[in-house]
Amino acid sequence: MALKVYGHRISEPSRAVIIFCKINRIDFEEIQVEVLKGQQFSKEYGAITPMRQIPAIVDGHLKLIESHAILIHLCCSFPGVASHWYPGDPQKRAKIHSILDWHHSHLRRGAAGLVYTTILAPLNELRSFLQIVIQAEEILLRSLSELENVWLKLGDGSFLGGSSQPSIADLSLSCEVMQLELLSEEDYHRILSPYKKVKKWIEDVRNATTPYFDEIHEYLFEYQKRIREQMATQSGKNKVRAKM
Repeated sequence: MALKVYGHRISEPSRAVIIFCKINRIDFEEIQVEVLKGQQFSKEYGAITPMRQIPAIVDGHLKLIESHAILIHLCCSFPGVASHWYPGDPQKRAKIHSILDWHHSHLRRGAAGLVYTTILAPLNELRSFLQIVIQAEEILLRSLSELENVWLKLGDGSFLGGSSQPSIADLSLSCEVMQLELLSEEDYHRILSPYKKVKKWIEDVRNATTPYFDEIHEYLFEYQKRIREQMATQSGKNKVRAKM
């Protein structure tokens, strides 16, 4: 039975898992879960995971959620995966684990929080609180600074922790930073422009995973275009109302 990957390409951790499978030639079936339509709450998906999260995988009898756990499982269970993704050396693995743990506690809180509160919530007519927006941006800026000045400063390599080749941490965190593309063009450049090493690192990950990084992120940029058109329409309507 082929590995089944349940996810959606609007989801940054889903993209990381899909890119990983493609770059390592893992035979898998991609099953799209329409999270924007609430399909994760269906009875069918609940049979995969009662947590209702994406991504999820079914590998034989194993049902697994959490993208970091999924990536580690794939590295350990599928032959032919290059060792640089998840090295066998315990100390190198420990370093990858520390970056992945930091990701969920810091970078993801800031990036996902800011995108949701400033973009996704308003578009779905949900209330967004200014204090939550401010807090999410503070966490994000602090996380980008740590990414720039700590994780990308260790050693002499181009990748996280000073490695000369990408690990699953590089793939996971780069997909997280790419989610910032959904912000307004002004906010995106304001937030990310000061972090030159982060921007170069994204390009290094893209080059190391070509052509799949760009292929899987196509949906993100299509969605970005739709969001910006919708926001421009809403802004125009608000200006008209203000003049009435």
